[in-house]
Amino acid sequence: MTQHSTDNPRALLRHLFDIAVERALPLHNTAAFLPQPPKGRTVVLGAGKAGGAMAHAVEALWPASAPLSGLVVTRYHHTPPRPDGLQQRIEVVEAAHPVPDAAGLAAAQRILQLAQGLTKDDLVLCLISGGGSSLLTLPCDGLTLEDKQRINQQLLESGANILEMNTVRKHLSAIKGGRLAAACAPAQVVTLTISDVPGDDVSVIASGPTVADASTCAEALEVLSRYGIEVPESVRAQLESGALETPKPGDACFTGHTTHLIATPQQSLDAAARAARALGLNAYILSDEMEGESREVGKVHAALARSTVLGRSCFQKPCVILSGGETTVTIKPRTPGQPKGRGGRAGEFCMGLAQALNGVPGVWALAADTDGIDGVEDNAGALVTPDTLARAAEKGIKLADHLARNNACTFFEALDDLVVSGPTHTNVNDFRAVLIV
Repeated sequence: MTQHSTDNPRALLRHLFDIAVERALPLHNTAAFLPQPPKGRTVVLGAGKAGGAMAHAVEALWPASAPLSGLVVTRYHHTPPRPDGLQQRIEVVEAAHPVPDAAGLAAAQRILQLAQGLTKDDLVLCLISGGGSSLLTLPCDGLTLEDKQRINQQLLESGANILEMNTVRKHLSAIKGGRLAAACAPAQVVTLTISDVPGDDVSVIASGPTVADASTCAEALEVLSRYGIEVPESVRAQLESGALETPKPGDACFTGHTTHLIATPQQSLDAAARAARALGLNAYILSDEMEGESREVGKVHAALARSTVLGRSCFQKPCVILSGGETTVTIKPRTPGQPKGRGGRAGEFCMGLAQALNGVPGVWALAADTDGIDGVEDNAGALVTPDTLARAAEKGIKLADHLARNNACTFFEALDDLVVSGPTHTNVNDFRAVLIV
């Protein structure tokens, strides 16, 4: 038996996660989408958790004799080591995620400056990946960085989905929602993007800085109202009047621009499914677009697993059930003096799954964020085993208490069941694998 056989479910599940991540690495996916060098300059601009790796890929693949310069911003500690012998031609800086900071603001200001003064003979290569919404932060008139930080934090804790959050972010920004593309005119713009959003909508990935935006100021106001998030009165007035409207489809500023999806959640799920089948397992992909409360999505996966164990589903064991997408976590109010929970979407999914499975034999699972960071902790996600609840009970740990406080990291850390990969230098969002033997 190999280390990845069903005799070692933990290693098998981690193998599938690693395969999914590897499929999304920029160096494996960039070459086919690079344009020819232009008559003039080539300027690389970008933002996202994969930004450093995407910049390195372009440097490695771009002709050595062709001019190349630019600036990309990525998350702190998410710049991969530079390959030996690779000449640096693109500057990579780091900033905060998921709540923006002054470093992200400075990077966005510099990127917007680099877009100025270009000609029709110049090329802008935009490298966009998930996380760019907070990394590329440039508040609209009337909004301070502190305002943006508060609004971002409230959106993250509200349970809003990524489409809702980015509708707001685009309309409160001076660079997102197509505005960076407008600033690059009349240069040719080619956007290479790694999708981390359900449906691979390029206008949602990193709040679409280089693509047309069909959402409206009115929709942004509706989201703010729905979740009870306040903005300064001057900004509200601009939203109500449409003064903060984004460039729309058909706008001349997008003429001749092209956008390529170089890696997607579905491609990573397909790669994991092939790897599972090569090990003799049946593999089923539910969807790459799953959304909803993480714990509730966990319960749905648990129901599928239970019915498969009992032979009542269309899934034939031994099998692995795979899914992707972007779930949400609504942060519950804390009682005075209660510490803030530690965790993210993947861990919350695993708690919901473990609670609903309640020790069903023959079911293991892994859920992790493909960027290697679940929320703001150092783990990518967590593992669920048939004895998760029993081992917790032996330690006097109550899952329900941790679930009530959104405290997944602490719960699975005590069981030594965290998945720790470190930053992966890519991001195709949630990865979930449920193994049934």
